[in-house]
Amino acid sequence: MNLLHGYYQVNRLVLNQVRCTGNEDEWQEEGGRSGTLIVERAKPKLRHPRMYKVIMLNDDYTPMDFVVHVLEAFFSMPREQATHVMVKVHTEGRAVCGVYSRDVAETKAEQVNLYSHQNEHPLLCNIEAAEYDESNDD
Repeated sequence: MNLLHGYYQVNRLVLNQVRCTGNEDEWQEEGGRSGTLIVERAKPKLRHPRMYKVIMLNDDYTPMDFVVHVLEAFFSMPREQATHVMVKVHTEGRAVCGVYSRDVAETKAEQVNLYSHQNEHPLLCNIEAAEYDESNDD
């Protein structure tokens, strides 16, 4: 009679195919060894996905109104915030437009770059990994 069958973790060591027989404290490993042991399921350690910043880069040709329009359209910023980010891009050479999961960040950067190219502006966005905070992984 097999009550339990599968992989289990015991004292941080993983056993191969453990089968519990009639008594839950008795075990038999494939290979014939048997004994008495407390078995507990291994719990995977979960953590939040890595986040990425979408960075807008300055250039000397893209009109400021177009930059504000892009920030409003692709990053859902209100005009006041979009203007603030545009000024930061202009004065510091780059600014963070948002922080997202990798797929979303790549998509937003690609959409901005394509839209800018279609409108004949050299405005570019790229992504970079955000600092990882392990304290949020509890």
